[in-house]
Amino acid sequence: MGKIRFYFALWLSKLSILALRITKHNGTNFPGKLAVKLCPDFLARIGKPELIICVTGTNGKTTCSNMICDAFAVQGKKVICNRYGSNLEAGISSCLLEGAKLSGRTKASIAVLEVDERSAPRIFPHVKPDYIVITNLFRDSIMRNAHPDYIAWILTQNIPDKSKLIVNADDLISSRVAPGNPRVYCGIEKLPTDVTECENLINDMRICPVCGSKLVYDYRRYHHIGKAHCPDCSFKSHDYDYSGHDIDYENMTVKITDKEGTGTYHIPNDSIFNIYNAVMVAALFRELGTPVDELKTMMDKIEVPKSRFNREQIGTMSVTQQLAKEMNALAVTRATDYVRRLPGHKRLFLLISCYTDKRDWSENTCWMYDCDFEMMNDPLIDMCVCTGPRALDFKLRLLYAGVPEEKIHCDIDERRAAREFELKSGDDVYVFCGIDAFDLVDDCRNIIKERCRKIEGIGDDK
Repeated sequence: MGKIRFYFALWLSKLSILALRITKHNGTNFPGKLAVKLCPDFLARIGKPELIICVTGTNGKTTCSNMICDAFAVQGKKVICNRYGSNLEAGISSCLLEGAKLSGRTKASIAVLEVDERSAPRIFPHVKPDYIVITNLFRDSIMRNAHPDYIAWILTQNIPDKSKLIVNADDLISSRVAPGNPRVYCGIEKLPTDVTECENLINDMRICPVCGSKLVYDYRRYHHIGKAHCPDCSFKSHDYDYSGHDIDYENMTVKITDKEGTGTYHIPNDSIFNIYNAVMVAALFRELGTPVDELKTMMDKIEVPKSRFNREQIGTMSVTQQLAKEMNALAVTRATDYVRRLPGHKRLFLLISCYTDKRDWSENTCWMYDCDFEMMNDPLIDMCVCTGPRALDFKLRLLYAGVPEEKIHCDIDERRAAREFELKSGDDVYVFCGIDAFDLVDDCRNIIKERCRKIEGIGDDK
């Protein structure tokens, strides 16, 4: 009976994939949701590739997993991957379903799966990764992942014993996950911009987890990312197996040293988040036995997904789509910190928490007060556009952060806001967007781009 139910779910879900393609609907997780509803143990029964790599963590999962897939593509290997971030049970099932034959056996030799941290209890009993990349652990959405130690505990309880971990040694929370598992540690050596005292509102690693003393940071990059030690016991940050250093922003490269020597690799973006992603991707492939010269060629080809970062130059103006996940204080802070450090004057279009299909849905807005909106009170940030259902909440938070009211444009209607905020030649516009309203993001970005073309006197064909 179980086999009959599985094949019924498999074939019907396969048909749903075809139907979605014909009708030009996205529905990235619908086939998997249907399969699991028809066959609750579908994930256990579906065929899986010989090599399984999972990527988890609070921030950077989608970017990191896409970079891994791009690197495998350079090698010409057949990979299945949930590229668009459908990382719950239904999304993982959809991914494996699409890579399966009608018999249920897999067509691919490798799976690269982005896995939501809290989905670990439902996924890892059935999907046994050979490698798990853990990017970082921070507090996330207050209704789901508000306490990073809780998420670390979930992962520790559910990660399969034989999975080898690629962890960020500069994150004292994620580097302590599943202590009995084999692992390698990655990190980036001290940078000129590092500090010792936390400059951010969020600081999730202040106390030694062994003896309770206050940790001393040798250097701190942001929040709790850096190198620290306890003055009263032996607890400290781990040494690196893969050490990133000598970042060259002009040539967009980073040197990575391991036990066999040093390689110089391309970085796809100058954001420190994405440099960490590049170091972790390089570490994974070195663990897979990829020679340095071959890895260098692979790293030259990888990119940050355009849904995460996409910049377009229009004459003297530019429009950049920058991911700043809604309800995630750290993601918005990191995006703001990155943009404020760039040269030139900017305008921020805060297209965050804009749920086109759930306009009456919201959660406690206290996450905004964990977010460093004070960074938006910067002389080079000329305007902050607050829009969407939470426009007034964003405006209030900006006022508390000291941003002058004359620098705030507030309009609940997103498209009208895109049409009407002040814009002039030479402006750089950064559209901060979440992950739940990409059609709306596209509309607003296109409105802003069209305004820029008119200001610059550039036609659509140029």
